[in-house]
Amino acid sequence: MEPSVLLLLAFFAGFLLLLVRGHPKARGHLPPGPRPLPFLGNLLQMDRRGLLNSFMRLRDKYGDVFTVHLGPRPVVMLYGTEAIREALVDQAEAFSGRGTIAVVKPTFKDYGVIFANGERWKALRRFSLATMRDFGMGKRSVEERIQEEAQCLVEELQKSQGAPLDPKFLFQCITANIICSIVFGERFDYKDRQFLRLLELFYRSFSLISSFSSQVFELFSGFLKYFPGTHKQIYRNLKEILDYIDHSVDKHRATLDASNPRDFIDTYLLRMEKEKSNSHTEFHHQNLIISVLSLFFAGTETSSTTLRYGFLLMLKYPHVAEKVQKEIDQVIGSHRLPTLDDRTKMPYTDAVIHEIQRFSDLIPIGVPHKVTKDTLFRGYLLPKDTEVYPILSSALHDPQYFEQPDTFNPDHFLDANGALKKNEAFMPFSIGKRICLGEGIARNELFLFFTTLLQNFSLSSPVDPKDIDLNPKESGFGRVPPEYQICFLSR
Repeated sequence: MEPSVLLLLAFFAGFLLLLVRGHPKARGHLPPGPRPLPFLGNLLQMDRRGLLNSFMRLRDKYGDVFTVHLGPRPVVMLYGTEAIREALVDQAEAFSGRGTIAVVKPTFKDYGVIFANGERWKALRRFSLATMRDFGMGKRSVEERIQEEAQCLVEELQKSQGAPLDPKFLFQCITANIICSIVFGERFDYKDRQFLRLLELFYRSFSLISSFSSQVFELFSGFLKYFPGTHKQIYRNLKEILDYIDHSVDKHRATLDASNPRDFIDTYLLRMEKEKSNSHTEFHHQNLIISVLSLFFAGTETSSTTLRYGFLLMLKYPHVAEKVQKEIDQVIGSHRLPTLDDRTKMPYTDAVIHEIQRFSDLIPIGVPHKVTKDTLFRGYLLPKDTEVYPILSSALHDPQYFEQPDTFNPDHFLDANGALKKNEAFMPFSIGKRICLGEGIARNELFLFFTTLLQNFSLSSPVDPKDIDLNPKESGFGRVPPEYQICFLSR
């Protein structure tokens, strides 16, 4: 019999088996939602434009807390600022588990600081926070690193002499170099071929993870993992990055000086040595390389994507860029570097950066959570290990907190006196115990890179502002801004 016929028969046999099994019976009392079909779950209720649009439509019918079956598994959706805060803050411990993203699970498994659970996660998070703080996060030294990197970018952009360019890899370079200086103890030249290859792999992977095909894979990963698809390419991309990290760890091990740790990897290796007699330690090689991948990927792609969206928005709304430059001229001038101390004196610029983060809506459905125990929430009983999606986009576009949620408007973050105002719905880094590890460093990067570039350059686009399209290139797990050209003209 032909192999293709055998494959087809196996496909139908597997499909029939799943149909016979039916959909799993949920323990507890889950929130309402559309009735699932066996194996298919709520596939018939899914919108062709992706998961987020599907969830938005279902929320209109079922309210702010509802259940969707992604293929055979039930997932509880939290929609809106209040529901997300009640879960992730008011019941922080119960909702502190980490769910899975199917397309990256074969790489991350349950290792590393982002996707680990239980004591493993707690140990790695404590260690990562303390170590990143020791190597600059939250100290003056990280400010100096960002300032130096910003000046390197200014010099690079001056070479372009105002010619149109795609800023994608330059923005990746500057954000990657900050996390690289903490994790690997070095920065890279913008033309370093190995460095550019890693950045290309990050960009491709983030785009693929955010693609429609990855959203389909999320529904039927148990079946589709046996077939070719974007999940295979993502695995190959991340494997190549892991090979680089592995090689870097070997070099660190060979040159390690216990009295003078240079970076995150050195510090981790010393902790490994200290705990080598503990058979239950979480400080082993697998957690090291996956934690480094997590920090490297998240520390590069999130901030660089926000900058790309930010400068596209400045091209679309040049009057906003002009107001930022006016504030820069008044507070900083043109003869010194911007500093973090300037932020409190620049409420309009700070509001613009907040609005860029809100509008760009980088991780719209949030990184999945799961409950760590049977949990009572709004009258429903969520059994232990139930997956939960905090739909961050629903908070960032919450009409109760933002007057024009679908419009780019820095006034969302300004009070009547023009001062920066706090907004409970602003949660681009998520909230609660799983809030982004690098929130502090990301906020510092965005302020210093944004102000340094607008201090030194005026912006122009080959496309008329009214014709600039803000729609994302991909919108799934993440939102990937469209490709565009920008001219940096020396001021």
